[in-house]
Amino acid sequence: MTACSGPYSALDPAGPAALDVARLWWAMASFAVVTLLVVVSLWLYAVKRRPGELDAARARRIQNRWIIGGGLILPISSMALLLVFGIPIGYRMLPLPVAGQQVLQIEVTGHQWWWQVRYPEADIELRNELHIPAGQPVDLQLTSNDVIHAFWVPRLGGKLDMLPGRTNVLRLQADQPGTYHGQCAEFCGTGHAHMKFTVHAHAPDDFAAWLEGADRDE
Repeated sequence: MTACSGPYSALDPAGPAALDVARLWWAMASFAVVTLLVVVSLWLYAVKRRPGELDAARARRIQNRWIIGGGLILPISSMALLLVFGIPIGYRMLPLPVAGQQVLQIEVTGHQWWWQVRYPEADIELRNELHIPAGQPVDLQLTSNDVIHAFWVPRLGGKLDMLPGRTNVLRLQADQPGTYHGQCAEFCGTGHAHMKFTVHAHAPDDFAAWLEGADRDE
C-alpha cells in the first residue's frame, strides 16, 4: 500500500481516464480478496468437518451441486459482474467526439529509443516531451517507426500499444497543471528501460502562450 502514490503509480490518478483505471483496479483487487477469503474458508471447513454416512445418490447430488455452483455459476457470475463494471469504463476511455469542442490532436511516434512528438496544426516537433492544456481532452495519434512500443502515462490514463504501420488513438486529460511522467510499457530492445518522457500540463491560457511561442521558434 505504500507504493500507491508516486510519479509512476496508476493508483494516484490525476485525470478522468486514470481515475477509471484506478477504480477498476480497486474493484478487481477487492473482488480477489473476497474470493480468496471464501476459498480459504471453504478449505478450512472441508479440512475440519466430519462427514457422516452418505449413500451413493446423496453423495452424487452434493458433488453435482458443488460442480454446478463452483464450476459454472460462480465463474460466470463473477465475469459478468466484472464486465458490467468494466465495459462502461472502457467506453468512457474511447476517443469519442466532444460536443462543442475541437479535441487537440498530437502525433506521437515511438523510436528505438525515443519519442517523436508532433503538433500537426502548429508545425511543432518535440523530443521526449508533450505539452497539453489541463482540464481538456487530448487525442494522441500513436504509431511506431520500428518495433512495438506502448505509450503509458500512469497518472493520466491507460497504456496503448504503438504498432508499425498502424495508428491507435489514446485520449488523455490532466485535471490540474503539472508535470507527469510516462514510459514505454512494452519491451522494445536494449534501450527500453531508458525510454521515458514527460507530459507538461499547462493552464489553458499558459498552453496557448506556449503554443504561440513554440510556433514562433519553429
